[in-house]
Amino acid sequence: MAVDATQTTSLLMEATLILGVAVVLVPLGKRFGLATVLGYLLAGVLIGPSVLNLVGDTESLLHFAELGVVMLLFLIGLELQPSRLWALRRSIFVLGGLQVTTAAAAITLFLWQFVGLAFDTSVIVGFALSLSSTAFVLQILGEKQQLGTTHGRESFSILLFQDMAVIPLLIAIPFLSGVRAQDYDLTYFLTLLGVFATLIIGSRIVVRPFFRFISESGASELLTAAALFIVIGASMAMNELGISMALGAFLTGVLLADSPYRHELEASIEPFKGLLLGLFFMSVGMNADAALIIEQPLLIFGAALALMGFKFVTLVIIAKLSGNRIGPSLRLGVLLCQGGEFAFVILGVAAQQALVEREFLNILLMVVTVSMALTPVAFWAINRFIDAKLTPTSNSRDFDEMPTEHAPVIIAGFGRFGQIVGRVLKMRGIEFTAIEKSARRVDFVRKFGNDIFYGDPNNHELLKAAGIAETKLFVLAIDNIERSVKTAQFLHKAYPKLTVLARARDRHHFYLLREAGVKHIWRETYLSALDLARESLIQLGIEDDKAMASVALFKEYDQRLLVRQQAVYDDEASLIESARESSFELESLFDSDQNAGRHTEPLSQIIEALKKVDLDEDSPNKDSIDDRY
Repeated sequence: MAVDATQTTSLLMEATLILGVAVVLVPLGKRFGLATVLGYLLAGVLIGPSVLNLVGDTESLLHFAELGVVMLLFLIGLELQPSRLWALRRSIFVLGGLQVTTAAAAITLFLWQFVGLAFDTSVIVGFALSLSSTAFVLQILGEKQQLGTTHGRESFSILLFQDMAVIPLLIAIPFLSGVRAQDYDLTYFLTLLGVFATLIIGSRIVVRPFFRFISESGASELLTAAALFIVIGASMAMNELGISMALGAFLTGVLLADSPYRHELEASIEPFKGLLLGLFFMSVGMNADAALIIEQPLLIFGAALALMGFKFVTLVIIAKLSGNRIGPSLRLGVLLCQGGEFAFVILGVAAQQALVEREFLNILLMVVTVSMALTPVAFWAINRFIDAKLTPTSNSRDFDEMPTEHAPVIIAGFGRFGQIVGRVLKMRGIEFTAIEKSARRVDFVRKFGNDIFYGDPNNHELLKAAGIAETKLFVLAIDNIERSVKTAQFLHKAYPKLTVLARARDRHHFYLLREAGVKHIWRETYLSALDLARESLIQLGIEDDKAMASVALFKEYDQRLLVRQQAVYDDEASLIESARESSFELESLFDSDQNAGRHTEPLSQIIEALKKVDLDEDSPNKDSIDDRY
């Protein structure tokens, strides 16, 4: 018993140490711009045998931490809804397939012919190095707010294919090692087919009613227990058949992807996945030989740069062949040029099967780690290059010549907002002249047959050429607040009688435009929010006319609040006090109306009374129960 107690105490001490190092070093690394994966790796290297040697049995820890990989693959399976795969099929299977097969084949051939590795080892290493870091890339795209860009969407699609492609290789590794070759007969494959059929049928007939039963019990903690039971149970069943546990988890996730309890499953598994996956990366770091980077810096950095360079060129060529412009192609190439976290997973499993020697494994792990660390620097550099060399500027391209026939409407700014205005005008047969300062956007929009001209709305000569003297209406739809206000000031000074309809991004932008002399302003998200609020009231059981009246009251009151706050918008304390007073006043109006037991009629009377209150001649709210704001 004493021995057992000692072992338990030692295990708890090591667990406490690992958790303590993780909660300190990982957030600290994030402060210095390191990805979470790198933080875990560096934490593992620090407490591992190659540096401080604070943890004893790192191999056993690695086996336990593989549950994190199992849960990661289960969550990947949950994301693979058939409808989502179909919508992204071209990017996923064409771009992703080309990238993985091309890179894996080239690296495999190089290692086999020039490094002298065995063919099966070369295949595994080549495939592992062809993968990129999902966590790392998505973090960069999220921080830069570029997930919706061309290179952002295509990066996500390629990463999704890579995540799916990991599964067959993890299944193939035991085959390549030859460990279980004698077990694969007809009985084995029939048993495997039976397990797959059981998973498919069970996901429909057993799992969903099972979750419904647990959900109705009200014991929310049992949902977590059930999720863990399903994932680990399916994985263990696969393991008993000699197939990777990861396959069982992945298949289970795919079969439950369209389940109504998908989000509950994801929420239940996510904390365990994150913690165990972090533990996995730490255990990889513990087993890595950090001294290599000091002993052989040329080999490590040279191999990392060679890997990044090869994958970069491959990805740029594939992106260009698929029809991308050079800018997004370069960004895509540099985003996915590093090694990824699944390289650690695949190489770790291969090492357990004696397919990769420990010394070579350590070199590969350090190469992947260094490539990940260099990616943010490379992405910053490529962005600087694109901005400096590939992005057109006003100095490198002359403004377009305006048409000789002048349209009655000028639209300044032809992005997502201005294009909608232009399409409505075009539908009614009303001609307009669209002016856009972004040469890149001009070239893109012209591909769809739109009449748009490259120029600066602040340029007096350009506006004269556009026929501003005969223009009936000027639509100011510029997204950038500073440029929008500058244009408004210019128009108010040069063409004071011109009718300007302006788009405001928020209340602050509204105030600035008002000060610049613009009388008719639309806040871009305001109407959609009011419409959603009206529908919310209806869905909650309020009658349509009463919901419309409530929204109309709020709309009228908020418009008048804008007028009152115009004078104090740059004084935070006064602005807060004004908002509080208005909130109390509006609530009292609704309360008195409800107490009267009549909803629609008093509201309409209140609105009419508000409209009769004297307003400035320049007020944006004059005659304003309409869709102006």
